[in-house]
Amino acid sequence: MIFNLSGLSRALADIVREVSRGVVTIYTVRPALDAFFGLRAVAGAGSGFIISEGLIATNYHVVSGATRVEIVYSDGLRDIGSLLAYDPSRDIALLHTRRRDLEPLKLGDSDKIEPGELLLAIGSPLGLAGPSISLGVVSATGRTLIDEESGVILEDLIQTDAAINPGNSGGPLVNMNSEVVGVTTAIIARAQGIGFAIPVNSVKRFIAMIEKYGKPFRAWIGVYAAPLTRDLASIMGMDIVEGVVIAKVIPGTPAHRFGLREGDVIVKARGRSIRSVRDLREAIEDSISEGCVVLEIVRRQRKFEECIPIVIEEIG
Repeated sequence: MIFNLSGLSRALADIVREVSRGVVTIYTVRPALDAFFGLRAVAGAGSGFIISEGLIATNYHVVSGATRVEIVYSDGLRDIGSLLAYDPSRDIALLHTRRRDLEPLKLGDSDKIEPGELLLAIGSPLGLAGPSISLGVVSATGRTLIDEESGVILEDLIQTDAAINPGNSGGPLVNMNSEVVGVTTAIIARAQGIGFAIPVNSVKRFIAMIEKYGKPFRAWIGVYAAPLTRDLASIMGMDIVEGVVIAKVIPGTPAHRFGLREGDVIVKARGRSIRSVRDLREAIEDSISEGCVVLEIVRRQRKFEECIPIVIEEIG
């Protein structure tokens, strides 16, 4: 196979020019207690991107606890942003901006990306204003990460080898069609040469939830899960190849009270096959009106059903 590197280089440059106009740098100020000097202001930095008129998407951890959020646009103009909505479990936040002359970035379909695809991470690493670019590929999808230092658990992540550093968080992960497929996050500090992103479809669903219900909320049953792989199924001695494995059950939640265990495999929800953590999340959210979600579970080759009550928590 012969690659036209000159053509690829021009294509990448075109994508950067097109997308960079909609990428912003975010500077924050948040209060912090100092053992010697008491309360003081701590500066932070991140990235974001325009998704619709007056609306910017970023990571929740970029703006969490901030008393001031300043937005710097690609043309150098500055504005004060306000936090409209957020979801810590998705690490997503939406900011309001008064500017109306910026074209929103195109949102792609993160369900369609595959390992090996070229991606561009665009943002402001280390708080340096103005878009900075790194190139990589999709390394894997459906990752679940537990950061022991922060206690944060993120599900259904895109893994990439594109360089993502503090300050990149909240910026767009873009495919070769100039479409945003993810929101980059540098929250996993111990990662070396590995970047992660929130799938853009999570952002779309979060916005749709607000449009439908008028406010954001979290619907869950008390488990964190990861996709079942063939290797994992073989290790567990299972002959199933689709589902999500429960990685953690939170004490006191409905899942805990109904006896779900780590290592259980959820193969169906609401009668639909479950292939990813996103499938499970959506099935739970779609079951809100019923008050519980019917799960088909496999435990050591034994299959059973449970209708697990849904906890609804208002957020953001």
